[in-house]
Amino acid sequence: MILIGQYDSPFVRRVAIACRLYGIDFEHQPWSVFGDAARIEPYNPLKRVPTLVLDTGESLIESAAILDHLDELAGPEKAMIPERGVERRATLKVCALATGMADKAVSLVYERVLHSEKSPVWVERCNSQVSGVLGALDKDRATRSGAFWFGGKLSHADIAVACALRFTREALPGFFDDQRWPALAAHGERCEGLDVFREISQPLNVPS
Repeated sequence: MILIGQYDSPFVRRVAIACRLYGIDFEHQPWSVFGDAARIEPYNPLKRVPTLVLDTGESLIESAAILDHLDELAGPEKAMIPERGVERRATLKVCALATGMADKAVSLVYERVLHSEKSPVWVERCNSQVSGVLGALDKDRATRSGAFWFGGKLSHADIAVACALRFTREALPGFFDDQRWPALAAHGERCEGLDVFREISQPLNVPS
């Protein structure tokens, strides 16, 4: 398999971390959606990452869909999400909040570096959404005493939040406040200290 995209993307990074934890081998092509769009297009007409090219030549796009396939390969005993029920829905909700926050952080980066005329209304809306998600996730995490979000075992929720949190810190310098969101700060520190997070890592390369 070939994983396309740079590890400064929280979406690419969460897929790569899952592959490592599942023991699934892949070739990494760190192509940029800006500088390498023409290379990405044959595999994904949206020219977005992550894109996972299977050995059959089939291309999977969007991180949640890719992880769904990886979970299937890993099997229900090893999958980092419950098969069904309340716990599965709770895990998916945390993942959706984290990835949605990361998407808004991406929008703010693009607004800052790609648009000569800024939209104060749009910037305020995105800032409010990022802040709202941080508050909701911090409140949820603070109610949980386990090493990870849903106990003692790493899940997709842990990975999604940690990847989104690091990206948000780097994309929006000064936005994240450890004192305001202490449970999230501790969660991010715990995950980033793991070997797989240190291995699958890249400082944010802001487009210009």
